[in-house]
Amino acid sequence: MNLQASHYRIILFLIGAALFLPFLGAAPLFDWDEINFAESAREMLVTRNYSRVQINFQPFWEKPPLFFWMQVLSMKVFGINEYAARFPNAVFGILTLLTLFEMGRNLRSERFGFLWALCMAGSFLPLVYFKSGIIDPVFNYFIFTSIWFISRAVRHYGTKTATRQSLYAGLCIGLAILTKGPVGLVLACLTFGVFWTFKRFKPVVSFKNLLLFTVSALFVTLAWFGPETYQHGTWFFNEFITYQIRLFSTPDAGHAQPIYYHFVVVLLGCFPMSALALKGLFRRPQFRVDDPDFLLWMKILLWVVLILFSIVTTKIVHYSSMAYLPLSAIAAMSIEEYLRGRQAWKFWQVIGVFFIGFPIGLVMLAIPYVGLNIQQLVPLMKDPFAVQNLQADVHWSILDLLPGLIWIIGTLVGAYWLWKGTNRTAIVSFFTGTVLATAIFLMTFPKRIAGYTQQAAVEFYQGLQGKDVYVETLHFKSFAQYFYTRKQGFSALETANCKDATGYYHIDALREWYLHGAIDKPVYFVVKCVHANEYLNVPGIEKVGEKNGFVFLLRKPN
Repeated sequence: MNLQASHYRIILFLIGAALFLPFLGAAPLFDWDEINFAESAREMLVTRNYSRVQINFQPFWEKPPLFFWMQVLSMKVFGINEYAARFPNAVFGILTLLTLFEMGRNLRSERFGFLWALCMAGSFLPLVYFKSGIIDPVFNYFIFTSIWFISRAVRHYGTKTATRQSLYAGLCIGLAILTKGPVGLVLACLTFGVFWTFKRFKPVVSFKNLLLFTVSALFVTLAWFGPETYQHGTWFFNEFITYQIRLFSTPDAGHAQPIYYHFVVVLLGCFPMSALALKGLFRRPQFRVDDPDFLLWMKILLWVVLILFSIVTTKIVHYSSMAYLPLSAIAAMSIEEYLRGRQAWKFWQVIGVFFIGFPIGLVMLAIPYVGLNIQQLVPLMKDPFAVQNLQADVHWSILDLLPGLIWIIGTLVGAYWLWKGTNRTAIVSFFTGTVLATAIFLMTFPKRIAGYTQQAAVEFYQGLQGKDVYVETLHFKSFAQYFYTRKQGFSALETANCKDATGYYHIDALREWYLHGAIDKPVYFVVKCVHANEYLNVPGIEKVGEKNGFVFLLRKPN
């Protein structure tokens, strides 16, 4: 059946909507990133100051504002809640599928574009991140589209088309910088630089188009950076650079991992497209597209991302999420070869594909199995906080084994048909199993995991909404107390006691005032059980509750 481009677009829109939009608000936002970003958007609404990013009503220098503006718009439509915080990424998930289709259609055919989009939609980690409240899906979209336009400008070097593509590339890189900072420009420049090296420094872009790229990027970025710098000086750049140096040099927030960490994450987490792309990574597929350098661009971008973030000392799963886009392109090109019968699978390769897919399914099985047998695990735990976490009232059933079983069966069936040489059936089995398993997994598992890790604290914060009190954590960093209590800003007494001459509130001084100062209204503290005794002897502090490892304290005004 030959479908028109409009039919493919409708199908992809419906697929994206079905995969990304439901159950966005099923689980609380997770510390740190999800709550951090949602809280920054909420504070924009509270203060009506949309030009400056804040967290706890203090300047926040780690990220520019574009993603928060999207969350603000979403919160104005859906209210201040988890669904609204995650909705922008769901929209960009749909937009990503449609964009990949258009790119693939431009390169070869509607079928290739459709396969490319399905590779992205049908793999585990992309599915997860398009249903999250983190910045990366939006950031990755702008970076990838910019590199796409750069590649088209190079492809049409010396023509008016190249000029137009250079303009689009600059606008997209500007939007990427407004989303997550100058690292977007770094990724684009590194990718282009490596490509130019492969071309032995032959002219691939004119000075005019390079200038146009720069000017258009500056035009977008200065729309915010210009007024911010004019009003407040260069503090953002200074703090941002300091923050990036810390990420490169130290394991920020304890996120230290081995150097091969991101390679494992992408290989296992992006199944099945990662397994299907392996051959294309190490050989040149016979499948051809309009741009003979397209595969080179994709490979360079993939390796730039993996190597760069392997060098960075702080390693977090989503740092390498930019790799999903070029990997999906390589996978789609390989799938076209498989469907055309141009590649045969050896037995050891089939076994390799199975063992790439198997670990995620095993984890999906292990989580509910542990949940069903949680009391047997408790005696093995040494950390009192973890022990009490596991006492949470979280209900598991035998049906929760279903995602893991579906995943493993889909992987087994797919591997079997690969071995038999029926590539089409194998590919359908892989992606069907992954999509069904992941969709069911995301309906319930995040909420139940949150039940152990943070639900007790979140419920406590929600119970304090609308009350004239102070709320703070002790001995652990969190943003949940601000978002879930709907904090409205600092009081006059907080300002008088903890704000310095430069306008900054010092959190340590603020906590000290909460604990020992002349407070004007009740202060509630949340502390982990392992540190609670340090504060129960403080005059005026009383325990008002305890749940799942969190201890809730209260200090009343004298």
